[in-house]
Amino acid sequence: MTDRTLMWRISGGSGDGIDSTSQNFAKALMRSGLNVFTHRHYPSRIRGGHTYVEVRAADEPVRSRGDGFNFLLALGDSFARNPDDEAYYGKEELKPLYEHFDDLNEGGVIVYDEGLLDEADVTETDLQAEADENGWHVYPMDLRGIAREHGREVMRNTAGVGATAAMLDIDTGYFEELIRDAMSEEVAEANVETLDAGYEAAQEFEFTHDLRVPEGSHDTEQALMGGSAAIAYGALDAGCRFISGYPMTPWTDAFTIMSQNLPQFGGISEQVEDEIAAASLAIGASHAGVKAMSGSSGGGFALMSEPLGLAEMTETPVVLLEAMRAGPSTGMPTKPEQADLEHVLYTSQGDSCRVVFAPANVREAYEQTRKAFELAYDYHLPAIVLYDQKLGGEMRSVPAEFFDREPDPDPGAVLTEDEIAEAAHDNSGKYKRYAFEGENGVNPRSIPGQEGGRFLATGNESQEVGHITEDPNHRTMQMNRRLEKLDHIREELDDRERSHQTYHGPADAEHGILVWGSQQDTVFEAVDRLNARGTEVKALGVSDLMPFPELEVTAFLDSVEECLVVEMNASAQFRGLVQKELGRFGPRMTSLLKYDGESFEPGEIVEGFESSIERSQPPAGNMRIVPASGD
Repeated sequence: MTDRTLMWRISGGSGDGIDSTSQNFAKALMRSGLNVFTHRHYPSRIRGGHTYVEVRAADEPVRSRGDGFNFLLALGDSFARNPDDEAYYGKEELKPLYEHFDDLNEGGVIVYDEGLLDEADVTETDLQAEADENGWHVYPMDLRGIAREHGREVMRNTAGVGATAAMLDIDTGYFEELIRDAMSEEVAEANVETLDAGYEAAQEFEFTHDLRVPEGSHDTEQALMGGSAAIAYGALDAGCRFISGYPMTPWTDAFTIMSQNLPQFGGISEQVEDEIAAASLAIGASHAGVKAMSGSSGGGFALMSEPLGLAEMTETPVVLLEAMRAGPSTGMPTKPEQADLEHVLYTSQGDSCRVVFAPANVREAYEQTRKAFELAYDYHLPAIVLYDQKLGGEMRSVPAEFFDREPDPDPGAVLTEDEIAEAAHDNSGKYKRYAFEGENGVNPRSIPGQEGGRFLATGNESQEVGHITEDPNHRTMQMNRRLEKLDHIREELDDRERSHQTYHGPADAEHGILVWGSQQDTVFEAVDRLNARGTEVKALGVSDLMPFPELEVTAFLDSVEECLVVEMNASAQFRGLVQKELGRFGPRMTSLLKYDGESFEPGEIVEGFESSIERSQPPAGNMRIVPASGD
């Protein structure tokens, strides 16, 4: 921690209120004038299991987690497994303390709940030896006892926030305001008393540290928002009024937010029996004329493969979300990874005819979700928003005015009944919905119930009104027309004032970093560090995955001698996509890969760059450097 940056981590067990406490802590710092960013880690258990949230706050914009952290509030795990399981899992009560030792920076502060973690247990962790070696400042406090005295044991997290405020000289007024806004009077009063008691108890220590919270101010009102909320609000503003799904981490967050908000817009949310039904229901709703969405995480999205192909063949617009997590199979359900790229690009039988966006942050999540709906309904194809647990769960401060946009009720390429009357029909009176030629590959659709708008919609290849055909000429013309849409979409995206691809760093730098999705802003911070020390580097964050932004990526790779490709998977899937589209640049690219369930820190990318580009020693930790195929 410096006088301009705070990196605070609260740890405990699932069910101990870690997430809600960290959100209130981040909101309080945001309201005090700081820019904040949160990083969330949780196990695949409803209760118990080591979980933590990290809050980074500064007086300047913050776009990623930091390198390590400086203040640990360790509550212990009050929902730990049965002690008989210690042979497999260790002593779980202690994990919220000792599992953070490797990440706590030199000179950091530790506050732990000695009401739950007794002295004998803590001694087992060699805390004192670690503290002496790293210059840590350790403050044991009976947070559980404070909570019991002034409210209930569950409020020990509130006591810990009070202690944090005292040790960092934070005004508790912001915390009190949030408590009173969110709770009933009786519960709020008990929490405020617990907060104050934690503050007073901490003041009894003679502080040996000099860490303080930075000071800042905002010119405009700020919102604290995560990627899942940004996607949901983007969908609502795009006119989405139907969502169907089945819960699966981490997609559930976006599904829940949509389900909570759709009724006030006259929309409908349906939780169904499985993901096949979910995708099919959304396609049916869209066919009936409603802007519709569904989604899942990797395993559930696999079940959507057949409905996805149906949407492509019937040219039914729909938006799907895919929230990646570590696989294969169940894998690590609550850990981030970027290993579903090829799955999302190519799943379902036949040639893909879809749009795929991978937003990098909250702003892009909102904007690109809106764009996904626009393209899906203008061009009659599925559009997929691909993200991960990191983007979905992390929260950051964003100017509230950014989301002050006009809603978009436009249904896309849909005919009125007057237009249908003038459109081409066959001898039976059916509308030629799938005419062999269409403007930009698109034939406007009719909605069921419109006079003169009847056509057949089938998963088979079809004639112009939808009747099944296996005629080679018909097949070729229909396939060419569908694929033509992607060419026109690419032209539209290339012609936009604000590209979905994001550039960072000096334009004339000879070294580059390519990144996609949620790791983008972490890479940008690493680029700033490298340039600050005199190593000229630039980066390109890519969000358009299909159709691929050939012009922009070509120009970037043409301008550098060597390029590091950063992604969270074991098989370099994004680099493989770039080589598939732009094979001649293969020898210039080297991959920096991480797939241990943790996202990159800026310092790790700096280290990976040094290892790859500057030919230094291999990177430490769980990172891998992989040259391009054929090197």
